[in-house]
Amino acid sequence: MLIERIWAANDLRNFNYLIACSQTGEALVVDPLDARQCLDTARRHGFSITQILNTHEHLDHTAGNAEVVAATGAQVLAHAGAARHIGGVDRGLARGDVIKVGRTVELETLDTPGHTRAHVCLLAHGDAPALFCGDTLFNAGAGNCHNGGDSGLLYETFVDQLAKLPEGTRVYPGHEYMARNLAFTLDREPGNTDAARSLATARAHDPAAARITTLGEEKRINAFLRLSNPEIIARLREKFPEIGEKPDARTVFVKLRELRNKW
Repeated sequence: MLIERIWAANDLRNFNYLIACSQTGEALVVDPLDARQCLDTARRHGFSITQILNTHEHLDHTAGNAEVVAATGAQVLAHAGAARHIGGVDRGLARGDVIKVGRTVELETLDTPGHTRAHVCLLAHGDAPALFCGDTLFNAGAGNCHNGGDSGLLYETFVDQLAKLPEGTRVYPGHEYMARNLAFTLDREPGNTDAARSLATARAHDPAAARITTLGEEKRINAFLRLSNPEIIARLREKFPEIGEKPDARTVFVKLRELRNKW
């Protein structure tokens, strides 16, 4: 599996991705915002785009669909529940569906509500698993739930699905927010030396060349995957005393997300 990460260089800090078969050059483009960049990148690498995958319906993840389709004839894939919002969807996806790209790439569809109620992530299995997670999991953070989402559903996605994936799973999010998210982790857990080291590295890098984390690393630096950490709970209780001495993990997650909304 070949992966090309495309930095949109916009205010929303979007990433687009090309996932290609090393044997046939067939490619799937994930969340095309900048269609021209996606097409030019594919052309430069000798890829033929045959499919588009939208992780969810928000315009910054779908705006390039029409131009890519016009240029390539690619089929559009998305969560079946998001299809009517996106328009022009050729294949509605459900949990467990497999997307094949050429002869060598198979991607499992994960139904991952939270940021929106109809959101999918793609999981590539194998010796080097990879997760294309849209606006569900960010480097050191979690998606917001402002526009049709639900923080309780996002918690369930994190705990019941993402946290159970192999530690070596590489994380490919839809946006580059790493430094800001790490600063939030350190605001909640000042003693997190892993997050402090990662923040220094993130601030020294051009966002277009941001590091690719693994799920194992995320569990060390991402507050939303550290729900039982005593320091996080104690500092959260300072803001929300009503959660009590021993809040459950769901409460911690939801209150962290509420706090991050205004932070």
